[in-house]
Amino acid sequence: MKKLTNQEEELLLIIFQQGKGFIKDFIQRMDEPRPPYTTVASIMKNLERKGFVIATRYGNTYEYKPLMEQNEFKSKYMSNVVQNYFENSYKEMVSFFAEKQKITAQELQDIIQLIERK
Repeated sequence: MKKLTNQEEELLLIIFQQGKGFIKDFIQRMDEPRPPYTTVASIMKNLERKGFVIATRYGNTYEYKPLMEQNEFKSKYMSNVVQNYFENSYKEMVSFFAEKQKITAQELQDIIQLIERK
């Protein structure tokens, strides 16, 4: 999966929430201070070039929609994080969060129960 900048990732998450839309629609969902239209248009072109969205032309404007489901994106993104930062080990990742006290014992128990149910 191609790497995304922070701006690209933020915009892609907005697109996932909305489903599809025009640049002006996505700008309205962004936090203040909102970037200029031209900036968002450039980010959108990058997302299209990287294969995350597809554009349909209507006159002189484009409607964008994601090329994958949000769950597929999460899965690929997390796989890259685990591979690049945790030696391709989910155990290492969970251990990291446990050591940093970012995950509670109850949350770990919940995860264990989810694994056992599958």
